[in-house]
Amino acid sequence: MTSRFKSKKQIVYDQLRQEIIEGVHPPGTRLIIDEQASRLGVSQIPIREAVHQLESDGFVVIIQHVGATVTELDAKFIYEIFALLESMEVICCRTACQTITDDQLGDLSQLIDNMENNLDDLHLWSEQNKAMHLLLCDIAQTDLVRKMMLKVFDHWERLRYHYLTRVLGHRIEEAHAEHKQILEALRQRDADEVEQIVRLHNRSALQSYIQYLQKAGHLTIE
Repeated sequence: MTSRFKSKKQIVYDQLRQEIIEGVHPPGTRLIIDEQASRLGVSQIPIREAVHQLESDGFVVIIQHVGATVTELDAKFIYEIFALLESMEVICCRTACQTITDDQLGDLSQLIDNMENNLDDLHLWSEQNKAMHLLLCDIAQTDLVRKMMLKVFDHWERLRYHYLTRVLGHRIEEAHAEHKQILEALRQRDADEVEQIVRLHNRSALQSYIQYLQKAGHLTIE
């Protein structure tokens, strides 16, 4: 059985990571070790450990004689994020077609139904959307992909908080309809169909976000 106990380093890491994602520490902000230790009521050791983990995960850069600084955030990062998400979701969904049980189909259907009740709650729907994609990893038993997807979702959330809070609300209903199509393809165990829908799902979302970012002046039109 996995222990639910969290070390001080893990607690500090989780908090600092979430604060970076939500923009509490904007891009370019220095994370001064003793200041963070005082603020969070811990010694410098778990702060240093957490900061090194944040560097490994791409949230901070550590520069000699300067210290830890929150990484800059470029809107162009959206291309990389969606390329990764699409690739991982194709792997999970194609594999899930071979492994999914009727009970798991029921769980997935129930989650999608619950999401339909929260189309007006951007934050809750986003959390359930993440849970849905992670559930597909669990169904497919793609543990490594799941771990990688969690990290990519963190960077997606940071990008969303920084640039895309408004536009996501306009995309939810379309995304939800695509989730239902994914569910139906899984129910039919049609791996080629589910791959096609997943790719369309990601590319439609990416196109919507790119158009918004271009209009807002965050991306140049190429």
